[in-house]
Amino acid sequence: MAHSPLLLYYDMSAKLSDHLRATSAYPLKFVLSPQLHKDYLRDVALFSDSRRKKMDPASHMGVPVEISDDSRSFMVALDGTEVCLL
Repeated sequence: MAHSPLLLYYDMSAKLSDHLRATSAYPLKFVLSPQLHKDYLRDVALFSDSRRKKMDPASHMGVPVEISDDSRSFMVALDGTEVCLL
């Protein structure tokens, strides 16, 4: 199921920001299901076009983005905790 444009992008940004504020460090990575990765690629393209600046979809604000066949999507915090996305 596709989510509203930029919803995933903003959710990932908010989770990253909360983590950075709480720990003064970046999370380890984002892990996305294949479907959410498609949504993320769409969001990155929309955001890139709106800012007229090419963005690398392999990382979100400097945090690596991985794809997993698992249906869960999450951010891995510095301590290894998995924080659910959407």
